Amino acid sequence: MPIKFSKAEKVFTLTTKNTAYIFSIACDRYLVHQFYGKKNVRYTPYKPYTVSFSPYRKELGNTWSPDVFPQEYSFFGYGDYRTAALKLRGADGTGVTDFVYSSHRRFNGRMPVEGLPFAEADEHVQTLEVKMIDSVTGCELLLYYTVFYEEDVISRHMILKNKGQSPVKIEKCMSMTLDMQGCDYDLVTLYGGHCVARRYQRAPLHHGMQSICSRIGASSPQYNPFFALCGKKATEERGDVYGINLVYSGSFLDEIEVDQTDCTRIQTGLGEENFGYTLLPGEQFCSPEAILTYSSKGFGQMTRNLHNFTRNRILPQNSLKKPHPVVLNTWEACYFNIDEEKLIRFAEESAKTGFDMLVMDDGWFGKRNNDRAGLGDWQENPDKFKRGLKTFVDSVKEKGVSFGIWIEPEMVNPDSDLYRAHPEWCLRVPGREPLLAREQLVLDMSNPDVVEFLKNSFKKTFENVSIDYFKWDMNRHMCNVGSPALPPDRQDEVPFRYMKGVYALLKWFTEEYPDAIIETCSGGGGRYDLGMMRYGFQIWTSDNTNPYSRTWIQRSSLLAYPAATMSCHVSNPRDDLKALDFRYKVALGGMLGYELNILNMSEPIKAEMAREVKEYKSFEELIRLGDYYNLVSPFENDFSAYYYTDRNRKEFLFSLIEKKDTAPRSTKPLKIKEAKADKNYVDLLSGSRYTGKELRDGLILPLTGEGNTAILMHFSEEP
Repeated sequence: MPIKFSKAEKVFTLTTKNTAYIFSIACDRYLVHQFYGKKNVRYTPYKPYTVSFSPYRKELGNTWSPDVFPQEYSFFGYGDYRTAALKLRGADGTGVTDFVYSSHRRFNGRMPVEGLPFAEADEHVQTLEVKMIDSVTGCELLLYYTVFYEEDVISRHMILKNKGQSPVKIEKCMSMTLDMQGCDYDLVTLYGGHCVARRYQRAPLHHGMQSICSRIGASSPQYNPFFALCGKKATEERGDVYGINLVYSGSFLDEIEVDQTDCTRIQTGLGEENFGYTLLPGEQFCSPEAILTYSSKGFGQMTRNLHNFTRNRILPQNSLKKPHPVVLNTWEACYFNIDEEKLIRFAEESAKTGFDMLVMDDGWFGKRNNDRAGLGDWQENPDKFKRGLKTFVDSVKEKGVSFGIWIEPEMVNPDSDLYRAHPEWCLRVPGREPLLAREQLVLDMSNPDVVEFLKNSFKKTFENVSIDYFKWDMNRHMCNVGSPALPPDRQDEVPFRYMKGVYALLKWFTEEYPDAIIETCSGGGGRYDLGMMRYGFQIWTSDNTNPYSRTWIQRSSLLAYPAATMSCHVSNPRDDLKALDFRYKVALGGMLGYELNILNMSEPIKAEMAREVKEYKSFEELIRLGDYYNLVSPFENDFSAYYYTDRNRKEFLFSLIEKKDTAPRSTKPLKIKEAKADKNYVDLLSGSRYTGKELRDGLILPLTGEGNTAILMHFSEEP
C-alpha cells in the first residue's frame, strides 16, 4: 500500500516507486514532518527541543515549541515565527490561527479541487486526508496527500470549511508546507520577461527568506511557478533534487525560508499579497494543487518524473493518443491584413507542403484592422469574410487542411461594441482611471455574467462552423483590480475568482468542442503552467521565435515540462535553405509548426519544408511521448545537445545545436547511455551504423563555429 499508518508510533508513511514521505502525530495535536527522500533510507526521527524565547504549552513541557519543529502545515501567530501557510482573521479580529490534529482516513482515487484544474487519478491512486480543527473559529482544515506511485509524485492541497457561527477571512493561503532538515541546498528558478521567459537561475540558499512570485494575475513570464531545491553538487545525473510546482495560472507565491536552526521551510500557493477570501458559515474553500517530486539521480530524473506526471495526469488524454498537427499560423505572415481570398490560397499551399492545419490568427472579427479596436466583438468581419465564417472554413477544408482560429476571450478594447454596452464588465476601481496596455482592458472574469456572455457569443459565432483548433491568447496583465460585481469588503477575492472564471470558460470550450485542440498563449510564455496544460494540448512557448533564443527557452522549459506541451514554430527563413534547416532542427525540441508567408516562399524553400514535415512525422511520437535526456546545456556551454528515446530504448532522436559564439572544435564524447550495448543501431537520416557500445561510449562530433548549424540523428535498433 502506498499509504501506511502505524498506530503504535502514530507515523504516516507515503511511498512511491522510488521515494518515501514520512510524518507523524505528536502530543495528539501536532503534525511533524520527518523525512522526504529516497525510499528505504534510514532517517533520524525528530527529537523535540526548544531554543531561547521559543513559546511552548506548559502541559506539554518546554520541549515542544511551534517555532522549531518541522511542520506539515504552518499557522500564523500561535508561536511559529517562521513564514506561515495559513492565516485566518476570525470574529475576534486577530489573525491568530491554530489547528490541531483530529482524525484521518485513506481512500482510493482523489478529492477533486473545486473549480480549479487538478491532476487526474484513477482507482489505483491513493489519497490520505488529515482533518484538523480550530476550536476558536470553528473551522475544519482538511489536508490532502495524493500519491502517484509510478510517477514518483505526491500532490498536496487543502480544503477549509467554516463550521463556525461567524465569517472568517483567509488572509494567506498556501497549498503546502515542507520543512526539511538542513539548508545546504541550491535554489533553481526560471525567471525572465516577455520574449525572454524561463531563464535558468541557480543560487545557494541563505538564512532568511527567498521567494519568487507573480503579482500580475497570471503565472507570468517573470517567474514560472516551478522551482527546485538541489544538493550543492547535484548534476544532471547525480545528487538530490526536489521539484515543486503549482497547478494554477494566476498570481502565486513560492517561498523558502532558512531558520535559526538551519532548517529549510518550502511553501507554494496563493500567498497573501494578491489574495484574500471571506468564508461565510457553511462555506468551504479549496486551494490549488501543489506537486512534489524527488530524485536521487540528479536533475534528469526529476525532469522525467515531472514529464511523466504531466503527460499521464495533467494533459488532456486525447492529446497523447494522436499526433499533434503541424500548423501554419498566419500572424507573422499577415498580422491583421487577412481576408478570405488570401487565406484560401494559404490553405492550398499549406496542403501542397504537407501542413496539417491553417490557423487564422488575429484580425478576423469585429472592426479588427489593428490592435486598437474590436476585441470583445466575437463575430466575423463581414468585409473580410463576405460569404460568412462557415463558408470560408468549409472552403479552407476543401483544400485539404484542417482549420484553427485565434481568440482572446479575456480582453476588450475600449473601441468595441462590448465595451460601449458594458463598461462595468471590465476590471476597474471606482475613482481611478483604467490603465490601458496594448490598447486593451481586462474583462472581469470573476463576474459570472461576463463568462456566460462569452459562452453565448462564441456559441453563436461558431455554430455549425467546423473548427479544429483554438489558439487562446491573453495579451496583457492586471492592474487596478476591482470588480463592480463584488462588495467592497470582498474585492481581494477578485484575482482568484478571475482565474476560476477563466477555468470555467476553458472547461466549457472542452465540452462544447470536444474534438477541437486548444493551444493556450499569453504573449508566448506568460501562462506556461500546469493549470493551462490541464485544458490545452500545448502552449505557445514564446513570442520570441529567434532560433538562438529558442534554444535556451526550450531547454529551460524542458526542465519541468514535457515536449508535448511546447509549440515550436519555424519563423521566416526568407530564401535561405541553411537558415530554414537550422530553424527546423531547433523547433524539433517540441511540437513543430510554421509561422511565415507561404505565398512568398520560393519553390526550393517550399520543397524543403515539405521534406521537413514528412521527416518530422516519422519521429513526432518520439518527441511527444519519449523520455528526455539533456547532455549539454546551452546555459553553461556554447552549444547544446540532448536526445529523446522511447520506453523500450529502440529509438533515439539526437540533436546538437551550435550557438552564435560556438568555438570550432570537436565535442567531448556525447554519451547516449540508454542505448543497448549488445545491439546495433542505424541512423535513419544518414544511413550510418553504430554499435550500442559506440553510442554508450559517446559520439564525438565536429563543431563548425559557423552560424545556423545543427546536427540531427535518428537512431533505430536493428533486428
